[in-house]
Amino acid sequence: MNAVATHHADGDGRSRVALAELIALRARVGRVRLAPLLSRAARSGQQSSRLYGRGMDYAESRVYQAGDDVRRLDWRLTARSGKLHTKLFQEDREGCLLILLDTHASMRFGTRARFKSVQAARAAAAAAWYAVRAGERVGVMAFGHADQLLRPQAGPRGALAVCGALAEWDAQPVSDRVEPLSDALARASRVLHGASRVLLVSDGFSCDAAARQRLLDLGRHAGVSVLVVADALELAPAPPGRYPLEHAGERCEVLLQSERQRGDFQRALGAGPARLGELAQSLGLRWNSIDTTADAFEAVSGLLGTRKSAR
Repeated sequence: MNAVATHHADGDGRSRVALAELIALRARVGRVRLAPLLSRAARSGQQSSRLYGRGMDYAESRVYQAGDDVRRLDWRLTARSGKLHTKLFQEDREGCLLILLDTHASMRFGTRARFKSVQAARAAAAAAWYAVRAGERVGVMAFGHADQLLRPQAGPRGALAVCGALAEWDAQPVSDRVEPLSDALARASRVLHGASRVLLVSDGFSCDAAARQRLLDLGRHAGVSVLVVADALELAPAPPGRYPLEHAGERCEVLLQSERQRGDFQRALGAGPARLGELAQSLGLRWNSIDTTADAFEAVSGLLGTRKSAR
């Protein structure tokens, strides 16, 4: 099991984002029946869509999430289940999805199939195609190494613009710039541009203590979902063996034999994904985690379109 090397050509789909692969995800989205998207924020516009929000017609109830309007509590279901539930209402106005993409240097790592950065871009592209097919506008904001914003646009042109931005940002030289997640979330709150939902895609290494309050603040304006992207070595201890790794053009070999060595190594590598996952769960956010071999579309559609909790 070798770490994915950094010397592959741009756009190979392993160490670099392949634009053609992101665009091809459109066909994947077109082959499935979309479930209604989830939303909690008021929107502007006249377009009709299959979204749930603050409309006049009741749609369903779900478990209460941090930031929900307490005036929308479903007291009957709460009494029956013993857990707080919120009412969702049929929305008849246009929705908008803003994707927050982590581009920190820590994302340029992978031991299975592709880098986390490539998997994150695939997930973001799948989310874009999913959203526009359901009638939403879609935009993307990069944080970390890249500090960029693509304002939300409607239709296939909007999803294509997102795919192009993802490939362009990935092709930029990597820097050591660090942006705490709390700062990125504060910036997102200022550039929502009417977004009713936010999808955060990150490996969690930028997650800081202040991010908790920022997520709560953001959740008052939009429905927030979190997709944690991790490498296999970050999610579970590796089997005993020697592991060649490469960083910044330098190669080294890590020897992992004892159970303690493998456990310590996994906990150190997986600190970021574990921290972000625990934060999302503690706040009651819809969230999921994927490794670099997983089906990005399945993970995204589970967050954006299903009615049950992702975890």
